Amino acid sequence: MIDNYKQGGLGIIITIAFRNIFRNFRRTMFCVVAVAIAVFFIIFFSSFITGMLQSMYEVVQVFELGHVRAVSAQYEAESEYSPVQYPVAEGKSLAATLERIKAIPGVRAAFPRIAAYASLQESVVKHAALWGMNMRDETAVNHFNLTDKNDGLAEGRYPAPDSNECAIGLRFAEKTGLKIGDRLPLKTVSAQFSDKLWSPVITGIFRFDYAKWDQETIIADFTRLQRLLGLNDATQQIVVYADSPELSGRIAREMEAIFGADDVVAEWRDQYWVVMMNMYEPIYFVMYLIFLVVACLLIVNTITMIIHERIKEIGMMGSLGMTRGEIVRLFFFESLFLAMAGATVGMLLGGILTGIGQFFPLRWTALVGGEGAYAEMPMANAIFFHFSVGSLLRSWLMGVAVASLFTLFPSLKSAFVEPVEALRR
Repeated sequence: MIDNYKQGGLGIIITIAFRNIFRNFRRTMFCVVAVAIAVFFIIFFSSFITGMLQSMYEVVQVFELGHVRAVSAQYEAESEYSPVQYPVAEGKSLAATLERIKAIPGVRAAFPRIAAYASLQESVVKHAALWGMNMRDETAVNHFNLTDKNDGLAEGRYPAPDSNECAIGLRFAEKTGLKIGDRLPLKTVSAQFSDKLWSPVITGIFRFDYAKWDQETIIADFTRLQRLLGLNDATQQIVVYADSPELSGRIAREMEAIFGADDVVAEWRDQYWVVMMNMYEPIYFVMYLIFLVVACLLIVNTITMIIHERIKEIGMMGSLGMTRGEIVRLFFFESLFLAMAGATVGMLLGGILTGIGQFFPLRWTALVGGEGAYAEMPMANAIFFHFSVGSLLRSWLMGVAVASLFTLFPSLKSAFVEPVEALRR
């Protein structure tokens, strides 16, 4: 045996280590299951958190900033009030400005938008957000219902260009009892600080599956609202969509040359919630490590038990010529095989669950207890698990690496067993 071992070298050690994991089936299964559960939860939570972040990014990009947004510095300072008296690129032609933006490489579309507050008359809901948008062009670029990936219309149609029409959210319609064909009397304030009374006809009811818009938003045609608010040829904000979100930084820098010092150009990554959630990424990593450490403690305990139970065997191996380093490698490879088996099982289970979960969303309202709990967050109601082969492989490697590192210490213990003392036990 020793002669064969000496001829085979490391290959024989690996073979013996592999065979040893089948010597105690119950103990082996405990270790495999522990690592499998840890890797599974890493994949599960990583997929969920990535899906949650992607949902937030998509809401910010579709409903708030686009990939890049330009507004005036005064509007940025008072944005919580949605003031309309501070147009962006003031004194410049809106059409010419949009054309210059569209000429930037990587820009897919650029849209003017207006956001204002409205006071409602003859309604149980007293205040609402009034948005001026060209929905025909915008829905050609974006999915407004982020769950069903469509234009978000639940009933009817969006307002026609330059018309006294509007669309309201489904929750808004349910609270007010309004329906298609009804008029919606409202009052808003123009850029000249004068009250503007308006009574548009409701032509559509939308369901974006985004609580903030479904509950309190009225969509009007951009041109009609632009004239109503006395903005003339100007707009309150310009949102830009790139061929890829990763291009937003370069596009923002090129847009700064188009706008003056009195305007602010920001990309979607600058949004408050996006910045805050990205700051939590190290915390997520620590959470994953905790799962692994707990699982690795079971392997450490198991390997320690194996060494204690096989103390005479270790003494015999030393007596027959195996060096301390070779004995350490034997137990290390044995624990490595356990970690690899567990990580593989966890990766497969996690991959199957997240692969299915990417087609069946989790309802955010069910997780946080109603729409009111997250109404202020830029979060759609549906969260899809994020399936990624790269994420599965990273989780597998993480599980194997951490488990192997932890089991190295009890493996070293076997090197300090004296053969003579071991054989006396």
